[in-house]
Amino acid sequence: MSESVYKVIELVGTSEESWEKAAAAAVERAAETLRDLRIAEVVEQDMQIENGKVVSYRTKVKVSFKFDG
Repeated sequence: MSESVYKVIELVGTSEESWEKAAAAAVERAAETLRDLRIAEVVEQDMQIENGKVVSYRTKVKVSFKFDG
């Protein structure tokens, strides 16, 4: 088995519908510019509130991808 190195970055995705869609948005956007995504770990979730109503879900994710030196 060969050794590999992975880089981890933190992203925040948003959605007007759910935390799950917010996380998916972050991963899908990252996949447009990063190659070989491996793992996405949800590290935090919160909501934006206006006038007592939830207007947006936010999900912070750590995404790892294979590091090509």
